[in-house]
Amino acid sequence: MKVLVVDDEKDVQILFEQRFRKEIRSGEMDLLFAFSGEEALRFMKDHNHEAVLILSDINMPGMSGLELLHQIKVKYEKPPPVVMMITAYGDDENYAQAMEWGADDFLTKPIDFNVLKQKLKDKINV
Repeated sequence: MKVLVVDDEKDVQILFEQRFRKEIRSGEMDLLFAFSGEEALRFMKDHNHEAVLILSDINMPGMSGLELLHQIKVKYEKPPPVVMMITAYGDDENYAQAMEWGADDFLTKPIDFNVLKQKLKDKINV
């Protein structure tokens, strides 16, 4: 399973690689990283949107995660990638907007990686 993690904070890459070490080693998961919404869209375009699941931060400079979500759901209809939004702010407005634009799930920081791993398994094995 290819997972594209989109977050403007570069240390997120190290954190995810540590937390998913076993899944990466076994070949169960391939983590890819983009550090902006624009970079994520370029990746999707250049790789025929091969990421099965996208985890995106909401609050990023430039294109926000919500704008990225909207672009992905509009441009990549078949098959639409699963998009899970991540934010440090669990406010109702961001949640409502994310769900309206087609988010498949919504997580708040700090991320509970046990919960995230279960959600990833549930989303992919549906």
